[in-house]
Amino acid sequence: MEIMAIIPARGGSKGIPLKNLKPLNGKPLIDYSINSSIKSKFITRTIVSSDHPKILNRAQKLGAEIIKRPKNLATDSSQLEPVIEHCLNYFKLKENYVPDIIILLQNTSPLRTKKHIDDALSTFLDSKFDSMMSCYNSHYFLWTLKKNILIPKNHDPKNRPNRQQMNDQFIENGAIYITKYNAFKKSHCRISGKIGLFEMPKELSIDIDNKLDLVEANKKFVN
Repeated sequence: MEIMAIIPARGGSKGIPLKNLKPLNGKPLIDYSINSSIKSKFITRTIVSSDHPKILNRAQKLGAEIIKRPKNLATDSSQLEPVIEHCLNYFKLKENYVPDIIILLQNTSPLRTKKHIDDALSTFLDSKFDSMMSCYNSHYFLWTLKKNILIPKNHDPKNRPNRQQMNDQFIENGAIYITKYNAFKKSHCRISGKIGLFEMPKELSIDIDNKLDLVEANKKFVN
């Protein structure tokens, strides 16, 4: 079973310039995803896709394989699906290599560990899902704005449920996405077909987007 981990790590970031190399608990942010992937008992190849030489050099030092990402796939508006396609096409042409399963690991989720990865992959391999993503349980009352008027999205204000009754709601945390190769090539989407849930604790679901997120993530290691 060939399981390829793809770790996207572009150099640009509006919130934190060169975010993937910023220190978190004394190590560059990118280290957490690479180390967890390499230590996984299921993942057979760990690929880092980046447009920045310093990120590529760091990834190689940690033992990951690297692929130079084209500039047009490394802009602020770039989506991750074309990055995945680029990786898959690169190894298909270079080595005639095609993985059975793809797992996408974003560096912005450094509290996701090797255990989370292996538990998610173990669940996925024992299932009939086409894809799976990590989420945390949500008890929020969601509203949307239409023509400057608030409209409830997930509840009836006239029959407001207790939070304990809202256990079937989940928020995507961006830490883990798993998909079968064939499902991805058919849908061109990281999540498609029959989608499974891998639940993670909310406190480990931090998504680093700005400097304050980085500060909060550092507090998790101190505590």
